[in-house]
Amino acid sequence: MNLFTRKRNKNAESTVFLDMNRKQKRYEALVHVYSPDLYRYAYWICHDPDIAQDLVQETCLRAWKSLDSLLDDKSAKGWLFTILRRENARRFERKQLPMVDIDDHEVAGQYDSSKEMENEFLRRKISALPSEYKEPLLMQLIAGFTAEEIAIQLDLNKNTVLTRLFRAKNLLKSSLTSVTKENGEAHG
Repeated sequence: MNLFTRKRNKNAESTVFLDMNRKQKRYEALVHVYSPDLYRYAYWICHDPDIAQDLVQETCLRAWKSLDSLLDDKSAKGWLFTILRRENARRFERKQLPMVDIDDHEVAGQYDSSKEMENEFLRRKISALPSEYKEPLLMQLIAGFTAEEIAIQLDLNKNTVLTRLFRAKNLLKSSLTSVTKENGEAHG
């Protein structure tokens, strides 16, 4: 090996190490900034802290593998949430959930407080929304995305997103109002 070849290899090695170091720092910065939001969104989707943590870890792993495809760091949040949503979908592709009869499980007394019961009630009402309304609503409420960011992620027009958010909120309000009226008539 001659001197020129050794020098060229040394320069190539240092360039590779610099690139890896930059990639590592970029990745760590993204994970540090967005992992709490990713976890909150994952937990909202699955209602299980262990599964939510697994989803975030799988999201981070996929993000690391394809970090070079992220061309603009300003779109990192949307990019990561898209990866998380796809990871969640993969979770259902991989396994079939067992069906259980609700009559086999005791529902009363499973909540420690009325606040927990109200939160679960609200979660169920939101989950009952059609997915075309539920997904933008969750992205806005849980992930804090703007209508523009939601439109980009879901490949929709901004006005369509605004309409879906409006309808989602109205459906939710209507659903909650009808339950309140039913409870009022039953107790009043």
